[in-house]
Order: sequence, then C-alpha cells, then structure tokens
Amino acid sequence: MTWLRAFGEVVRSGLAIEETRLEPLLALRTAAGVALVIGPALWLVSPAYAASAALGAYSAGGATFQRTWRPRKVIALGAGAGLALSTFVGYLAAGRLLTFLPLLAVWAFVAGMAWAVGSTAGIVAATTVGSMLVTITLPTSLRGGFEHAGVIALGGVTQAVLILLFPIRRWGAHRDALADALAAVADYARRLRHDPTAPFDTEPLMTARDAAAVTPSQARTRPSVLHGPRGLAERIRPVVAALADPDVGAPAEGPGRDRARELLNAAAEVLDAAARSVRLGAPVGVPPGSADVLRVDEEHEVLEGPARQAAERLVELLGEALEIAGSGSVSARTPPPPGPASAQFLMRPTMVRLLPVVVRAVRRELRRDSPVFRHAVRLAAVATVGYLIAARLPLGHGYWAPIASVMVMRPDFHRTYARAVARFAGTLAGVALATGMVRALGPDAQVSGALAVVSAGLSYTLIRTGYAYSQCFTAAYVVFLLGMGGQAWQQTVPERVVLTLLGGGLAMLAYVVFPAWETPRLSGRLADWLAANGRYAAAVLRGYAEPSRERSADMRRALLASREARAAWQEAYDRARQEPVRPRGLTSREAQDAQEALKRFGRAAMLMESHVPQADSRFVPEAERFAEALETATEKAAVDVREHRNPDWERVEEALHAWEDAAGNRSPVVRREAELQKRALEDLATAVSRTPLERDVGSAREEQRVRAAVAAEGDGSGNAHRGG
Repeated sequence: MTWLRAFGEVVRSGLAIEETRLEPLLALRTAAGVALVIGPALWLVSPAYAASAALGAYSAGGATFQRTWRPRKVIALGAGAGLALSTFVGYLAAGRLLTFLPLLAVWAFVAGMAWAVGSTAGIVAATTVGSMLVTITLPTSLRGGFEHAGVIALGGVTQAVLILLFPIRRWGAHRDALADALAAVADYARRLRHDPTAPFDTEPLMTARDAAAVTPSQARTRPSVLHGPRGLAERIRPVVAALADPDVGAPAEGPGRDRARELLNAAAEVLDAAARSVRLGAPVGVPPGSADVLRVDEEHEVLEGPARQAAERLVELLGEALEIAGSGSVSARTPPPPGPASAQFLMRPTMVRLLPVVVRAVRRELRRDSPVFRHAVRLAAVATVGYLIAARLPLGHGYWAPIASVMVMRPDFHRTYARAVARFAGTLAGVALATGMVRALGPDAQVSGALAVVSAGLSYTLIRTGYAYSQCFTAAYVVFLLGMGGQAWQQTVPERVVLTLLGGGLAMLAYVVFPAWETPRLSGRLADWLAANGRYAAAVLRGYAEPSRERSADMRRALLASREARAAWQEAYDRARQEPVRPRGLTSREAQDAQEALKRFGRAAMLMESHVPQADSRFVPEAERFAEALETATEKAAVDVREHRNPDWERVEEALHAWEDAAGNRSPVVRREAELQKRALEDLATAVSRTPLERDVGSAREEQRVRAAVAAEGDGSGNAHRGG
C-alpha cells in the first residue's frame, strides 16, 4: 500500500462513526463524579484545586470505560492512585530540566511497556504521563504538591464510591460477551444453511472465555447464567458444521439437505433466544415451530450415518439451550464442565498476585523487535522532545503538545495515525464549540465548571462511537476548565490548536523514524499458526486412536492454542494490509491464499472433533500414525515457512497411503477428513512456495497490483466492475 492510500485509509478510519450501543446512564454516573469533586473544590478552596480534582475524576472515570473484566471500581481506584503518584513524583523533580526530563522519559517508557499487560493498562498508564505534565504547573510548594496529588486521588475514590453505590448492569459486560458468543454460533448456523463451508470468526468465543475468568471473590457473586452456556456454544459449533458439511454430514441435495437446513434454522432461533435470555437476565420465548423441528423421528428420519449422529447430538445440546432461554439461567440439570472440581471456573489473578504476572509479561517484551518495546521507546522520546520544543515556543500551556503525542500513540501504525487525525479534528470542533459558547454566555467560574461537567458527560457518552467525537467534547471540557481558572479563550484556543497539531505531528514522525511494521513478521505469524493447527489436528486424531479423558483435555488445550495463534495472525495480517510497506517474505496475495488454506485445515480438524468417540470406545490405530506424521510435518514446515523455504508434505502423504491400504478401515469419516487436511496443506504449500526467480520479482508484481488497483479506483472502473 502506498503512503497516499494509507493516509486516506487513516483519515477515513479516524473520522468514522462506530455503530455501538450508547450507555447514557454510565456516562451520567461518571459525569456526576466529576461534578462532585469540582463543585466543593471550587466553592471551598480554589479553581486550581478544582482543576486537579477534575483531572483525577475525569481520567479515572474515562478509565472505567475501557474494555476490562475486572470490577470498574478497582479500575477507578487504580487510575486515581496512578495519577496521584505521577503528579507528586513529577512535582518533586519539577523546576529543573536536568531532573524532570529523565523522570519524564523513564515514566513514559514504563507507561509504554504497560501495553505488554493489555490495552487498558497501556491507556491508563498514558494518562498518568499526561497528569505529570499538567499538574506540575499548579502547586507552589511541596505541601501544595502533596495536596494536589491527594485531591487527584480523591477523584478516583469518588468514581469508585459511585460505582459501588449505584451499580448499573452489574456483570453487564460479561453477559454481553457470553450472549455475543451464543449469537455468533446462531449466525454461523444460519449461514451454513446456504454455504456449508461458511467461515466462523472465533473472536466472540475467545472474548467469552476471557470474560469467564474470574477471581475467587468474583466467583462467589457471579450469576449462574454466566457459568455454563459458553461451553454449550463451544460444543454446538463443530456439531452444526459437521451436520452441514456435504463430505461428512448431510448430502448436498435432496431430502437430507432440506432436513439439515431445518435443523440449522431451528438451532439459530434457539441460540438467539438463549443469547437474549443471557443478555437480559430473563426468560425469552422460543418459536413453537423450532421446538417441533428438534425431534428425531426414529422411523421416518431421512438423515443417515454421521449426519444422523450429528443431528441427534445437536438436538441433545439444543435441549440445554432451550432450558436457558426458558428460565433465564442455567438449569440444575445442566452437566458441569469436564474436569476436576477445582476447575469449575477459570482463574484470574487477584490484584496482589497480578504483580509477578505483569513482570513476566513485561520481561517477554523487552527485546528490540517487540512492537511494545518500540512503542515504549517512541513514547519516551516523543514526550521529552515534545516538552522541550513546546517549552521554547512563545505559547502558554506547552504541555499540550507532549500530552497530545502520548494520548494518540499506539503500538501499531494505523491506530497511531488515525488517532492523531481524529484528535486534531475533534480538537478543532471542540474549541470552536466552546469558544462560541464562551463568547455568547460570558460565563463565570461556576458556569464554566457546570459546562465542563456537561462536556465531560457528553465525552463519556460518545467515548465508544469514535475518538474524534469524544475528543470534541474533551477539548471543550478543557477550554471550560481553563475558563473556570480565569484564562481567556483568546489565549487558550489558538494555543490548544497549534500544540495539538504539533503533538500529533511528532507522534506520526516518531513512527516513521522508529517503526514496528507487521509486514515483515507475517511469515513468522503464519508459521506459528501452522504449527498450532498441526498440534490441534494431531490431538483430535489421537482422540480417535485412544479415546480417554486425558485425550479430551489435550484436545482442548491444543484448540485454545490454535485459536490464539490464529488471532495473532489475523491481527498481524490486518495491520500489515494497512501499512505503507513493501511486502517482504509474503505478498498480500500469498498471505491471503495461505490464510484460506490454513482455515480449511483447521476446519477439517474441527469436523473430526465433532465425531470424537467417548472414552473407552473403539480404537483407530491408523489415526495415531497419521497424527504423528502430521504433527512432525507441520512443525518442520513451520520452520520452512519462517525461513522462506518450500514446505514438504511427503511424510503426511505416506501416512495417508498407509492408512488407505490398512485392512479393516473402521472409520471412513475420519479418513475422509484426513484427506481434506492433506489437500489443505498442499494448497498452503502452493501459496507460499516460490522459485528463486519468483522470489526476486514477487515484490515488483505486488507493486504492479497496487498501482493497478489505485488506477482502477481513480477512473471508476473498479466500482463499475463491482457494480456490474
């Protein structure tokens, strides 16, 4: 992708409106927290203290809107404590560049490394850098610095107390995650009616699993409905896929296919009803016709063989979903998840035990090629350089430039540039709006404080609809807050615009100077996914060779590892498609073809999983030999892909031929799926294998395709072709 086209995508992404459900009650509660600290501080102390209190309450309130599964009050308290600490430590070093700049650089670097823990930690840590830059200008003594830090911490405490006193949709995010997983499987079943090989996005299942991990204290209060349906969705997904697949399930045409479509439609309706029940916490009716379809007539059932087995298994599983939809919770008859009693819920470390987890995560990212490490270096450099440049400009509030840089920077190219564009556009709109209101009303400190609270509430309301729109009211909030302190808009508005532009420009430039491109890493991500898929397929095959509970546990672990590898590949692939970088190792076409081949390979393993026999069932010794060959070959091929060599599947082919020649083949369905896996691996080899000449000209061909696509868009022929 060229730089011009990449920047066009950045502008569209930065100004796009995200369709999401607004949460006005949450925004109202958080804005009330801002008002509760601004009002008393303004009335009893001074505008400077009110500004500090507003910073703590506003930033802590914004942190609670981040995607996290921990209690919101804990996030608010943690954000308030971090803001207070950064304020006080910053004030101790303020006054001399010799002491403050090293502290700022180290603090910004640590904040950047916080992304190793997760996006919420990274965003909250970035706000502490902003707090350090802003509030060191407010105190006049050591005691004053301590007091301002305490007032900032009080803002976080206020938000936490409001969350405790006025809970809104407790466990709501967890309910939504679980309901989204059930709805995703329902949508999958509905699409399988028309496309038996339709793809399935596992992200909702991964999100639901992440949401299901709780601390021991959370486990004591978690609603029962959040315990069982996730496993139900996991078990239904391979069954509906096996039923719809024409190779191992219902025939491609005829009464069997019609019957499969009826069952898939009924499954979609039942799962949708269960999703609504989980989301609302109340019983939801299921259409009577769906319940009638979910009956397998022993005499007149048209499905036979593996298809009939899949239909019977699906009806059994949907019976549990019907109970959930009808009661609003998991029935007592729902069987517990497999495993020991101590594993009844997924464990999440408590805040005390989180420290070693954080240390290990940060240590893993302390390497030069890590995107998180490079982000931390950029953040430290830009914060210090921005502070130095802004301090030399004949403008007040020079800290706005480094704050703008810190708040827009992300570990990847696209989000950094999109947020820079969105922040500048939102700032322009926000300061224009605030300026018009100030000129029209001429408000005093109290009115300015009230307008700041209203702006904060609107910013919280729009926080998930797009960064530009939330930033618009954040900019207005800052103008009103400074007006509350007696600063004239004629001074603050031009400074805000110029310094925001400077900070965004520095953030963009930093990524060009010290980038962390995903394009060169695609081969490694693909190799990891291939190896993980190979281990998952081998684990499924060993479940046929020696059915047991231990094999089922191995299969589950391999499946989760495969999903994580696929998610890492998908994230890298999506980022690489948005980067203005010449393809190295894999072109876009090769990456897309390889991705489709690996999806088919994983899908074949999933179809096998749907028919894995119960413990102590008959053995399939040929499956063990094929599993060994498959795992060994995929591990070696992963090394070949990573080092840009052509993979070889000779060992897999030999094992498959030996299976075909074995006397008394007792599992033709598994043998058929093994054949599909071999074909998918051959397609993968075709996608990534190139001759030496092709390796030299691959990048040139990719550039030609990009230029042709740009030319087609320019003269409208591309749209005409798509529309025709």
